[in-house]
Amino acid sequence: MTDHNHRQTTSAISLLGFACGVAVGNVYFPQAIGPLVASGLGVSPDAAATVVTATQFGYAAGIFLLVPLGDRLRPRRLLVTLLTLTGLGLLAASTAQALMPLVAASALVGTATVIAPLVGPLAAGMVPAERRGRVSGTLLSGALAGMLLSRAVGGSLGDWLGWRAPYVLAAALSLTVAALLARLLPALPRAAAAPYPALLAAPLRLLRTEPELRRSCLYQATVFAGFCAVWTGVALLLTGPVYGMSAKATGLLALVNAATMLCTPVAGRLVDRRGPDRVNLVCFLVVGVSAVVLTFGGLGGAPGLSALVVGTLLLDIGMQSGMVANQVRIYGLGADVRSRLSTAYMTCAYLGGTVGSWLGARAYGRFGWSGVCVLVAALTAVALARHLLTRVRPLPAPASSKHAGWSPS
Repeated sequence: MTDHNHRQTTSAISLLGFACGVAVGNVYFPQAIGPLVASGLGVSPDAAATVVTATQFGYAAGIFLLVPLGDRLRPRRLLVTLLTLTGLGLLAASTAQALMPLVAASALVGTATVIAPLVGPLAAGMVPAERRGRVSGTLLSGALAGMLLSRAVGGSLGDWLGWRAPYVLAAALSLTVAALLARLLPALPRAAAAPYPALLAAPLRLLRTEPELRRSCLYQATVFAGFCAVWTGVALLLTGPVYGMSAKATGLLALVNAATMLCTPVAGRLVDRRGPDRVNLVCFLVVGVSAVVLTFGGLGGAPGLSALVVGTLLLDIGMQSGMVANQVRIYGLGADVRSRLSTAYMTCAYLGGTVGSWLGARAYGRFGWSGVCVLVAALTAVALARHLLTRVRPLPAPASSKHAGWSPS
C-alpha cells in the first residue's frame, strides 16, 4: 500500500468513526430531553418517553431491514442515502407540534440512522488483517463518544434553547456527514448480489440453528434493557422533586461515564485470554452491583448523586464489556455469515433496549426510582440464571455455517 493510499484509507476510517458517533448520538440524545419534550408539548413524562421508545424500536427495525443491504448495495451510496434520510427525519421532528408526529419522525430517524452496524464490515475490508483490531477500536470509540456526548450536548442545548434545538443540531450534523461521505469516501464495489429476501431470512434462520447466538442475544438484550431503563428513569429522577435539576444534569451525568471508553479495550484483551463466558459472568455481577448502588440515588443530595455516578458507571462498564464478549462469541460461529450474525444480534439487543425504555418509564411512574432499580436487578438475574445453567449443562456444539446451508455472501 502506498503512502498516499494509506493516508486516504486512514482519513476514510476517521470519517467513518465520526459518522458512527453522529449516527449513534441520534438514538441517545432524546433520553436527556424527555422532560423538556413533555413540558413543551403539554404531555406527561410517561407519554414523552415514547419518543425514546420509538427511536430505539426504529433502530432495531433498521438493523434488521437495512443492515443486510450492506452485502448488496454500494457502500457510499447506501450510507449517504441513510444519513440524508436521517437528517430530514430530524428536521421533521424539530417542527412537530404534537406528540404523535414527533413519535413518527423519531421512528424514521431510528430506522435510518443504522450507520454504525454498516461501517464495521466496510472498514474491515478497507485495511489489511493486521490493522482490523485498531480500526474496530476507532469505530467503537466514535460510537461511545456519540452515545455520551449526545446526552450532554442534547441536555445542555435543550435547557438553553428548548427541546427542538438538539434535533436541529443533529440534523445539521447528519447532513454534513452525508456530504462529506459523498465527497471523500472511496467508491467501493458492492460485496455481493444476494437477493434481498435471502438476506432478510438469514438472521432468522441463524437464530433458529445457532444456540450460542441465541444465548448471546439473550445476554445483551436483558442487560441493554436494564441500561436503557436506567437512562430513561434517571432523566425523570433528576428533573423531578427529589433533585429539581435541569435536563442538562442528565447529560453531565452521562459525560462522567466517558471512562467506559477506556475499559472496552481491556475487556477485549480479557476475552482473548479468558474467553467470553468468564467475562460475561463478571459483567453480570457488575451490573447486579450497579443496581444496588443505584438504589441509593433516590436519597437525593450529594450522597444520592454520588450513588448515581458510581452506579451508572458500573452499569456502563458491565454493558459495554458484555457486548465485547458476546460479539467475540458470535463472530466465532462462521466467518462467511458475520454480517448476518451481527444483524440478528444487534436486532435482539435493541429490541431489548426498546422494551427496557418502555418498562423503565412505567416502573418509575408506578413505583418511583426504586422500581427502576428492581427492574434492572430482575433483568440481570434472568441473564445470570441462563448463564449459570449453561455452565452446569453445556450447550451442544453450534451448527457450523456450512452445515446450516449458508454460502459466502
